[in-house]
Amino acid sequence: MNLNAVVKRRTLLSFALAAGVAATTAGCVAERPGAAAAALDARNAVIGLSMPTKYLERWSRDGGHLEEKLQAMGYRTTLQYADNKTDQQISQIQNMITQNVSVLVVAPIDGTVLGPVVEQARSKRIPVISYDRLIEGSTGVSYYVSFDNFRVGVMQGEFLAQRLGLTAGRGPFNVELFGGSPDDPNAAQFFAGAWSVLGPYFASGKLASPSGKVPKDASGWQQIGILGWDSAKAQAEMQTRLNSFYTGGQRLDAVLSPNDSLALGIEQALDARGFRPDGNWPLVTGQDADKANVMNMLAHKQAMTVWKDTRALGDRAATMVQQVVTGTAVEISAGKEYNNGTGKIPTFLLDPQVVTPDTVTSTLVTSGFYSASELGA
Repeated sequence: MNLNAVVKRRTLLSFALAAGVAATTAGCVAERPGAAAAALDARNAVIGLSMPTKYLERWSRDGGHLEEKLQAMGYRTTLQYADNKTDQQISQIQNMITQNVSVLVVAPIDGTVLGPVVEQARSKRIPVISYDRLIEGSTGVSYYVSFDNFRVGVMQGEFLAQRLGLTAGRGPFNVELFGGSPDDPNAAQFFAGAWSVLGPYFASGKLASPSGKVPKDASGWQQIGILGWDSAKAQAEMQTRLNSFYTGGQRLDAVLSPNDSLALGIEQALDARGFRPDGNWPLVTGQDADKANVMNMLAHKQAMTVWKDTRALGDRAATMVQQVVTGTAVEISAGKEYNNGTGKIPTFLLDPQVVTPDTVTSTLVTSGFYSASELGA
């Protein structure tokens, strides 16, 4: 991110002031629970970390890196993974609140159901940083740190438009569309970004979907969503579409997959149906640069992934924790605040990056995200 575009905002009102005015001014950025230097003991601060699951590579990597970073900064941490169960995540967060953690960093499974427990944190004057996914409907969210998720979808859409030749007037092409998990607010952003590019081509007839699973507009993305970002569910859905709509020799040119977990299931379905990388394999998009998907990219079974360097996300979250604990100004991205339904949340957005098979080494390996040996190079 260009740091010239990042401005320092004063930390929000002190806990004492926030407690005094919350009842009359809820929903404004200025009275969200921030941190005051006198309110937290930096030497004894304990940071609570709540992650969705350890069984997806993405979240295991995020949690481990963030914990390591904070411990290196001298903080004690408590890290919990919720096995993709919202009740379990709520219980774990409640336990952290009971333990009087100094700051909570929460990556929600479902951003729409954590409002009440985050309000409990607010009542105990515990700042909450919403990590990667936005917690909705709560005045207790202090800050939000994520990647530009609309931009992720735009990158996927632009990649398909360029590689198919739509930008040069070619077409028509057959494309199957997939959405992310309906309980993940980021999924709406991913699809909205992709649809902003691909929607006009569907309207003009340059793109078509034999399955008919095309929303009328970006707001209808949930009808093609895959709950829990589940690879097996994506594989079953892709198999159903192939068996129902691609039995007469129809060509499948591309599949819009919003992330790597879904792409992996889609690619398994394509492989089982007899598609071959050196022949009729369609372009498949992805996101996260999971190892299995990078290996598939090198095998020409996935055309691209949008890499969100989660190390940078963890580093930024740790920096925000440090700024909150010490009562110093918290950096946010100018004009990029997200509204969670109760007001604008001070937000820091990082920039994603497209990775293709040809750029795996220059991006993922050179940066140290993977070693060459991990990828069989």
